This record gives sequence, C-alpha cells and structure tokens, in this order.
Amino acid sequence: MGIIEVEDISFTYSGSKRPALDHVSLSIEKGEFVILTGPSGCGKTTLCRCLNGLVPHFYSGDFRGRVLVAGLDTREHEIWELSQHVGLVFQNPENQLFCLTVEADVAFGPENLGLPREEIRRRVEWALKVTGMWELRHRPPHELSGGQQQRAAIAAVLAMEPEVLVLDEPTSFLDPAGAAEILFLVAELNKRLGITVLLVEHRLDMASPYADRVVVMDRGRVVLDGPPEEVLTSRRARELGVGIPKVIRLYELLAEEGLKLPEVPLSPRQMASLISDCLLYTSPSPRDRG
Repeated sequence: MGIIEVEDISFTYSGSKRPALDHVSLSIEKGEFVILTGPSGCGKTTLCRCLNGLVPHFYSGDFRGRVLVAGLDTREHEIWELSQHVGLVFQNPENQLFCLTVEADVAFGPENLGLPREEIRRRVEWALKVTGMWELRHRPPHELSGGQQQRAAIAAVLAMEPEVLVLDEPTSFLDPAGAAEILFLVAELNKRLGITVLLVEHRLDMASPYADRVVVMDRGRVVLDGPPEEVLTSRRARELGVGIPKVIRLYELLAEEGLKLPEVPLSPRQMASLISDCLLYTSPSPRDRG
C-alpha cells in the first residue's frame, strides 16, 4: 500500500451540478516526487484538499470513495490529526502567514498541538534552517519577497513534521528565479529527507527534471499517469494543452531531422550531455576522415 491511496473518489461541491472529481483513483509510494498537472478547473486543487481532510470536513458536498494517507482514512480523522501526516502549501503564501513574525507563524502549528516547549523550539529551528529562513525568523511576513514568503509557508508546514508535502502551484506568484529556488528546495526535501511530494505545477520546464511521475487530470479525472518521459511526449498531453517542456520539443525536432537521442531529456543540461555523447559516438575517426 502506498502512503497515499485514493480509491475511486467523486466529489461535487454544494450548489454545483458538475462533479469536481469523477471516479479518481491514485496511488503514491512513500518518497515519490509526483507532479499533478492539467487544464484549469480540472480538479487538481480539489484533489489536494481531499488529501488533508479539507474535503469533506471543511468543504461540504457529495463525497464518495475513500482516501487513505499514511494509513488514515480521511473521513474518520479530523483535519488537525491529518495535518501531522500531510502538509498542504497553498498557492498564495499570504493565505498561510498571519502572525507578526516568521518564527511565530512556523511555531503556530506545533503550539496548537500542545507540544512541549522544547519540542516546539526544536521543530521551529529545524524548519527555519532547512528552508533557509533562519536569518529572517524575526521579520514580519509582509516584508518578505514572494519567494521568501513561500519558503516561510513551507517551513510552517514542515514544523508539523508531515510525511507528505502537497503544494498547490507554489510558484504561480513568483518570477522564474524565485520559482527555480522553490522547486529546488522541494526537490532537496524530497531527496534528503525522504518526504513524499505531490506538486501541482504548470511550469513543467522547471519541475519535470525532479519528478518520478507526472499525473495529468482533465474534467475531474486522471487521464495520464507515468514517468515524465512518457507522459510529456504523448499526444494526449498535447491535446490537453499541457505545457510541454521546450527541451522535449527540441528532442522531437532533432528526431525528425534524423538525430535520435538514446533517451528523452528533461533538462537543458541533460540534453547537452546527450547531444555531446551522440555526436562523439557518430563522428568519424581521423583515419576514417583520411
């Protein structure tokens, strides 16, 4: 059993006639880095809300199926309990930062769990340092840049020491440099600490090199699920308007011209290495040229 098991769930918000999720099933293994993408309104955010119990405990509607996170059925456990296993980082970090200092925001979750003071201090210090926010711990959140605010929001979630980190388009308010920093941080948390990551993202040029899998949704359903090399080269992904990374498009153009690389590159550096190796292998030796 995976650390996340979504079993045939459907959900329709109160007052809506169309289901936001329509018979969705998904399994994610512990330690995986999974990108969730798809057209706007396809159900990505609603699926994220299901993983930490906001659906069905906070958002009312018709909920069917079952979601298990770290072995806990989200219907049978309260949001505060689930928050210790799965942390959700919102699209806009300002929605999660409301205290007078970054440090107070990061301490908010552990304090509400009633943890001992020394344990709270340990968690806060660790979360601030691992996200690179230690030096800014006394700053008011509203004085931070967008990237720093997002780091602070991630630190606040990490202080709960979750096994799963769910991020709902965390780079949408950031410039390319800030987005790259946040994605690198998330990848490091996944690689170094073994935290399972589900990342809702449209900037696949930046995010896909870190991913083990890409899941594509459309109209409330999962329509593609597999390694990024397979999903992002599929015709279905293009039909749905998924932002295919430029490096993959270049790979396909080279293939059309007769230069077939041994694997699908996911980053410019990987592309350069593959082209270099291919040209070195196919170049004639000095004796052949003579």
